[in-house]
Amino acid sequence: MLPQSNLLIMAPIARGRGDDLRALLATMNRRPGFADPGNALVPFGHFERLHLARFVILEDPTPDDLAVYGRSQQSFPPTLAFLADSDGSADALLAQLVERCEAGLRAIFSHCQGFGGEDDLLHWMQRHRERPAAAYVNWVGRTVRQIREEARLYDALSAHLDTDAAALAAESPQRVRRQLTEFVEAEQRAGRIVLSPPEPTPLGWRLRNFLNLVGVSLLLILAGPLLLLYLPVFFWLLRRHETSDPEVLPRPDPGRREAIAALEDHDVTNPYIVLGYLKPGWFRLSTVIFLLWIVDYGARHIYNRGHLGRVHTIHFARWVFLNNRRQMFFASNYDGSLDSYMDDFINKVAWGLNLLFSNGVGYPRTDWLLTGGASDEQKFKYYLFRHQLPVQVWYKAYPGLTAFDLMRNSRIREGIERLSMTDDEIREWLNLL
Repeated sequence: MLPQSNLLIMAPIARGRGDDLRALLATMNRRPGFADPGNALVPFGHFERLHLARFVILEDPTPDDLAVYGRSQQSFPPTLAFLADSDGSADALLAQLVERCEAGLRAIFSHCQGFGGEDDLLHWMQRHRERPAAAYVNWVGRTVRQIREEARLYDALSAHLDTDAAALAAESPQRVRRQLTEFVEAEQRAGRIVLSPPEPTPLGWRLRNFLNLVGVSLLLILAGPLLLLYLPVFFWLLRRHETSDPEVLPRPDPGRREAIAALEDHDVTNPYIVLGYLKPGWFRLSTVIFLLWIVDYGARHIYNRGHLGRVHTIHFARWVFLNNRRQMFFASNYDGSLDSYMDDFINKVAWGLNLLFSNGVGYPRTDWLLTGGASDEQKFKYYLFRHQLPVQVWYKAYPGLTAFDLMRNSRIREGIERLSMTDDEIREWLNLL
């Protein structure tokens, strides 16, 4: 399989250039916030291995948060971030971006501090590259090519079934599957359906993944006795912080929420990003570093086949530290409306939200880390709305397709390519169509 990778370029915006940059980014869109795949600056649609991408201006949405701890703000300046998720190596994507879109990228990054017209663009972008503390891929190994080919397979089979539904209804399950398989074979010979074989797994990725699988496990085993000794101290410190950390949950500004909502729901999938301060002190920082390390491990080796916990609607996600680990942002791409996205998490994995987000300033109060917090729906939504940022430019390679659609289409392909199936398996498979 060809695994996926993520790319993040970040650079502070030059003083006084923010409005010009926003105007330039707006020219890339077909609709507000929704990119034209063939835009003149960075034609995302020309990159056959690019799943999702966005340009977003990171500005501190909560500049007064640390005042509740009696501390002065140490915010980072307004910063341009380019995020991308692609098949294969992020280095290869970066090289392709520079090769094909140098003029457009120079026009965009010329609004950033320290960018000169004579700079080597590839070298400059590499110097401003950041790596996430943790990252999630809905289905490791499912490529853009596979998604598009399987979507065409689904459409062709659905159309064929519509035309021959009456005749096929009288046939046995085995006979129906045989006819559909023969139909697909004929369409493949005619070149109207293509089902490419998977690419080989890169040896370097396979080795790194194995070392991570074994190394993290061994490290946790070796550190187990120390972690057990630390647990009583951890819970004492945790409860001490939970009972004293202030909540900061004002009612969201309706105008700001409406402005962000205008950039949403142009497709069945939406981009999402929230940014906030971590609670000061070594305890909260060490806790979130450790938990994100575990999340990244789980995303690599456990939650890599269609779901993050019990949530199935996220395509890609990442957690990134900022400002010398004083701040952090979480960025994802999810199916459905924002309300349904938040409700999905609240109803299914509220404890998981508490594990990570409760380390942020102002989060609803938790009890022993796992309860409370996100379980208070209104407070939690106020917290997220207050920290959400607008996404100026967002691209998706397969509009109209949800994560459920991708899984369904893959299962349909598996049914075509399997050597044999029982009648019950065929009936279940036909229900997908």
